Amino acid sequence: MVSNLKFKNVAIYSSLNDKKVNSIANQVIEVLSNLGINYLSPLSSRINSKLIKKSHTDKTIVNRSDLVIAIGGDGTLLSTARKFGYYQIPVLGINLGNLGFLTDIPPRDLTFMLNEIMKGSFTEDRRIFLEAKVQGTKQTFKALNEIVLHSGSIAQLIEYDLFIDDEFVYRQKADGLIISTSTGSTAYSLSGNGPIISPDVRAITLLPMFPHSLNARTLITNQDRTIKLRVTGKSKAYLSMDSHNNLKVNPNEDVYIQRADTELTLIHPVDHSFFYSCRNKLGWSLGVPSKNTP
Repeated sequence: MVSNLKFKNVAIYSSLNDKKVNSIANQVIEVLSNLGINYLSPLSSRINSKLIKKSHTDKTIVNRSDLVIAIGGDGTLLSTARKFGYYQIPVLGINLGNLGFLTDIPPRDLTFMLNEIMKGSFTEDRRIFLEAKVQGTKQTFKALNEIVLHSGSIAQLIEYDLFIDDEFVYRQKADGLIISTSTGSTAYSLSGNGPIISPDVRAITLLPMFPHSLNARTLITNQDRTIKLRVTGKSKAYLSMDSHNNLKVNPNEDVYIQRADTELTLIHPVDHSFFYSCRNKLGWSLGVPSKNTP
């Protein structure tokens, strides 16, 4: 057993069940076992490994884990964030997806990087959650990337009013509105030609979806603002959180969206760089200048 380890109890999670995920999970378990770290498996995980002898409820994972390792793409990490990261359990992502802005470690570097991270060689990155609540209800819905107001149908406009901190901003007809965090700027908002925002910029972006107006523009505001949406007329509308829920919103029903009280802590290797990820995954440049280049 290695002394001075940063993490003592590590959960391993994936929303996927395939041979590659299971193989990576076995490799993770081997690294953790060699270090003398206790590993846990959530009942909600779809990992199928003979090395996992017992699984635990998500509540037990939250109470007992120092870290959750998410194996998959950004979709798996979003699921991990909702289940565990929301309750202030740090999350480390192993990237088996394509873009993977949230999952860092490629499988080829897994053993070395995981050993280094377990020994304390890592950086921490805090990301905000958004919470949505419909007027007259107590239930809240959380999202790491974005909350989307939409019509639920292809090429069908809805009309809605936007308020920020109870101040009327505009009434608009559009297919919907994407309300995203800086984390979500490289997700659904990116597909809508929204701005890419560095994670250290604490902002909320409001991006109209196919607005019925020539002067509609993306609006960026402070993360501590409260967004209020009101669907007008007879429009049928729905609210989705990270493409996970699909909540019906009735006309003249107020929807409140604001920053959650809790944040997600992402664990990164020490050489992690958001801008490197942008260059690499979005093809921003064909080459990187050397340090000696003026």
